[in-house]
Amino acid sequence: MKNNHVVKLAVAALFVAASMNAWSQSGQPASAAASVPGTSAMTASSAAAPATGRKADRALRRKVYAAIGKQKDISAGNISVTAKDGAITLNGSVTDASQVDKVAEIAKGVPGVTSVTNKLTVKKPFGGM
Repeated sequence: MKNNHVVKLAVAALFVAASMNAWSQSGQPASAAASVPGTSAMTASSAAAPATGRKADRALRRKVYAAIGKQKDISAGNISVTAKDGAITLNGSVTDASQVDKVAEIAKGVPGVTSVTNKLTVKKPFGGM
């Protein structure tokens, strides 16, 4: 019985040590990962690639929001924009049917946009006619 308890504690300690080691390595910047013995430059560069993609997606998303926001006749408060590798998806609602296509055209005109998926709907403002 005592042996069983000792084995369980040893396994738990090993698991905690392994998970802490993995956690600390994944939290390092790419340059620090390259200097750790046993890691390759390929590992370090692939770790930095997803962050760059996310940064580019966020920047493109902000550009699309800014372009839509410049149009005074479009209420952009109910429009959400998602970006993934240049592909833009528009979700939400606008107050007029003509704005659905106009928002898509604005998004297509932003540099870096490769495609636009338009999922906008027309919804009249609360109490509107």
